[in-house]
Amino acid sequence: MRRPQLWMLMVLGIVVLASAVAVVHAKYRSRVLFGELQRLEAQADAVDIEWERLLIEHGAWGTPAHIEASARKKLKMRMPRAEEVIIIKGHYGG
Repeated sequence: MRRPQLWMLMVLGIVVLASAVAVVHAKYRSRVLFGELQRLEAQADAVDIEWERLLIEHGAWGTPAHIEASARKKLKMRMPRAEEVIIIKGHYGG
């Protein structure tokens, strides 16, 4: 083999070797990133489940029955007796 052909063959060999290393590294990074994607998707699913739970809880805490029960228990509130009720009549212009 002539010297220029030998150099060309060596350069091509180095390029092929570098390409192979790049492919292996890209495959490794792909697997690492796919694992990270799976972890983040699982985390997003957990956050979605928590959000749904909080929406349900928010709906339950806002019901009139729950508000009344809390007012009775925590604030010691009660319905006024008939003699405690005052009706105010007024004239509203219109």
